[in-house]
Amino acid sequence: MNTINKIKALAKELNQEIISIRRHLHAHPELSFEEYNTSNFIVSKLKEYGIPYTQGIVKTGIVALIKGKNPSKKVIALRADMDALPINETNTCDYISKHPGIMHACGHDVHSASVLGTAKILNELKNEFEGTIKLIFQPGEEKLPGGASLMIKEGVLENPKPTTMFGQHVFPSMEVGKVGFRNGMYMASTDELYMTVKGKGGHAAMPNDYNNPLLIASKILLELNKEFMVQAPAYSTLEADNKPKPPTVLAFGKIIGNGATNVIPDEVKIEGTFRTMDEEWRAAAHSKMKRIAEEVAKEMNGTCEFRVEKGYPFLVNDEQTTNTARTAAIEYLGKENVEELPLRMTAEDFAFFSQQVPSCFYRLGTGNKVKGITSGVHTSTFDIDEAALEIGAGLMAWIAINELK
Repeated sequence: MNTINKIKALAKELNQEIISIRRHLHAHPELSFEEYNTSNFIVSKLKEYGIPYTQGIVKTGIVALIKGKNPSKKVIALRADMDALPINETNTCDYISKHPGIMHACGHDVHSASVLGTAKILNELKNEFEGTIKLIFQPGEEKLPGGASLMIKEGVLENPKPTTMFGQHVFPSMEVGKVGFRNGMYMASTDELYMTVKGKGGHAAMPNDYNNPLLIASKILLELNKEFMVQAPAYSTLEADNKPKPPTVLAFGKIIGNGATNVIPDEVKIEGTFRTMDEEWRAAAHSKMKRIAEEVAKEMNGTCEFRVEKGYPFLVNDEQTTNTARTAAIEYLGKENVEELPLRMTAEDFAFFSQQVPSCFYRLGTGNKVKGITSGVHTSTFDIDEAALEIGAGLMAWIAINELK
């Protein structure tokens, strides 16, 4: 039996175990940087499989090594994230979250279960490839500054240093059985924006005695919208140098003016996000947003404190690495089941890895319209067609072995 068929047979054989792992993780979610039980559970599986590991990187992170023949020939890395989201699950399945207000609504339970399945497959076949496979189970993907950045600072990409890296992510809008790839720029950088707009509070019936910060805040939002939001996400032109501007999204989702029907507050707080795909433009946009907000507030006799909390960089898929992975996927699943992905303005902290190591971040179809499995990530009804787990584990094993050839 050739290697690809051995992998498919092992993935099929392990399928119920992978489903069981995923359901356990789904039922016991933990928030970013609090994944202690999740980490211990994953370690228990690595022990069971006989795979050596190091635990406690960024407190809950894990690195494991599977050494084939001639282990120093080449090193590649596979990554899975582990954290859940602060969402109250409303599904009715047997494996619903046992922790109210916390849910695996972004598929990180799927990612960890799939990579554990991949690990067991590769460990069974370690005499059939040369090199070393580094498994990275990462905390805190959902929360700045991102577990990937912190693991990199603690040396996760050293000793041994991978030459390429792979990550997969659930994709509920893609039918189970399919996967998707994109070369080059794929996902946006992301920054959090915080504004405190100050005026002067007072009794609403006495307009001469107050300067309403709600009106100042409204004007700021309108001016920022004029400059940025109308340009997203298509390409437009920068006024200064006539260069094409990368896709850009500026959005505000929270505004608090803690007054009342007849009470004008002293200040208003606003929170939002900024996303783009170019670091030079990103820095310029930060300055431009701050300047606009401060100038509008000053013109209206108020002030604006504008803070940018810089988040994840853009995610770029290395062309050669992605082409190799796509070819492997076509061999494993058939050309009809491998799709090209569009640009996305969502963000992922795998981007930190992609900035350091030639990487491929691809999508695993997990939806099933016939079964009614259509809810998107970050929703209280998110779930997957668990047939995706056999595909996820087996495909990643085949991609890894192909990369080591």
